[in-house]
Formats: sequence, structure tokens, C-alpha cells
Amino acid sequence: MTSPAPVTEQRQMPRPDAAALPALSIEGVSHSYGPRRALTDVSFDVQPASFTALLGLNGAGKSTLFSLVTRLFGIQSGRVSIFGHDISKTPGEALRLLGVVFQPRTLDLDLSLTQNLLYHAALHGISRREAAARSAELLGRIGLEERAGSKVRDLSGGQMRRLEIARALLHRPRLLLLDEPTVGLDVKARADIISHVRQLVAEQSIGVLWATHLFDEIMPSDDLVVLHQGKVLAQGPMSRVVAEAGAQDVNTAFMRLTGAQTMPGGGA
Repeated sequence: MTSPAPVTEQRQMPRPDAAALPALSIEGVSHSYGPRRALTDVSFDVQPASFTALLGLNGAGKSTLFSLVTRLFGIQSGRVSIFGHDISKTPGEALRLLGVVFQPRTLDLDLSLTQNLLYHAALHGISRREAAARSAELLGRIGLEERAGSKVRDLSGGQMRRLEIARALLHRPRLLLLDEPTVGLDVKARADIISHVRQLVAEQSIGVLWATHLFDEIMPSDDLVVLHQGKVLAQGPMSRVVAEAGAQDVNTAFMRLTGAQTMPGGGA
């Protein structure tokens, strides 16, 4: 899967009502692959400076939804907006506010860490001088400044993920989408990635949509959207979703909502 279409960075002019707008608004979105329906009337919001977990089994429609938000697929039905910008009508304005980390690796393994960042910055119209400064800052923030000249192929899986997150933040978006970002990582690397993203929410007020099938990546304070077979079964603060399902924890709530007979990984 490729990255979303590049957009040229411009100075952002805040909208008068920007503070009241959701970071991401999904309204009545449906999508089909021929006769197969992948999403059915999906609606939910992601608020600024919040961590929203999109919980669903493999095949629930999470990646399809990400492809629609990033305009890799055209929207067949419904509306998607980022801070009030409809991605079908004003895609440039919308995508400038969006950073994405897809599930498949999208780094160039034969380029250095810095070269990967500079190439991405060029796609967004960031000057080389500014890109170099931002790259150094971000590599320092993720603890990889000493590996700046190393080839990406020499990194561990967790280090690659941290680099992909840094790359997604280069153009200073206000919304970050991550599609199963911890798949294939060991326990420590997973914990490091989750902690890093939560720190971004707390310190930089970034809105985050985190797609996962792992219960232990979700905290009681998170907003939660349960997506199953292309439909939203529940949404809201995790504690409320659990309570309304008559459950004591998110594992049991998910089982009751979906009728699943087996739990996804990470719950045991």
C-alpha cells in the first residue's frame, strides 16, 4: 500500500470554529468491492487531542476505512472530513492536516533514516533546510539521532515503526492515523510505540485514530469504536462501552457485542 497523495505545505489559516470541530468526522460511509460490502453506514468522530481506538478483528474493515480517509480509494457513499475540510471537495486542505502510518512498511530500506525523512519532506513542499532541521529534531525525539546515517534495513522492527511515525509528523499534522502499527513487534517494542503515541496526544494535542485487534493496547480513558464485519457496533468512552455491554472489561464487552467465539490476541 502506498502513502497518501503528497500535498504542498502551506501556512495554515485557522478556521474561526476550529476548536469545536472534530479532528476526523466519518459520516454514513459505505464501501463495496464489487458485490462484497466492506463497510456499511459507518459513522464516528475523533476529537482533537484524544486517543481513539478502532477495535476490530482482521477483516473488520479497518484498513478499508483508512484507505478512504487517505484518498487511496474514492468515497462511494457518505462523507469524511478532517477539521471540517471535506476530503472529497477540498482534499489538499484536509490532507495537509493528516499524518498516516500504514500497516505494511513503506520505508525505503536502502536509504538512510535521514534520506527517508528528507524525501518525504520534499513531497510536502518543505524546504531542504527546514526539512533537515525537522528531521534532526524528530530523530532525537525517537532516540535514533545516532542512527541518522544508517540504512533503514539495519533497524529493528520497533525502530522502523518509530521512524515511520516520525516521518508522518514531519509536516506537523494535527491528526495521526495508525493502522495496526504494532503488528509483528515484540512486547517491549509494542509498549514503546504505544507510549510514544500517547505522549504525542498529551504534549502536542494531536488527535489519534489507532486501529487494532489487541485489547491490551486500549486504556479505560480512551475513546473506543468497535468495528465488526464493516459495521460500528458501539462507540464512546471505553468505560461506557464496557458498561453498556454489561461487561467488566473490554475483552468481554467485545465478545458480547460481536458474538465472537474466540478472542483476538493480546487479551490473555
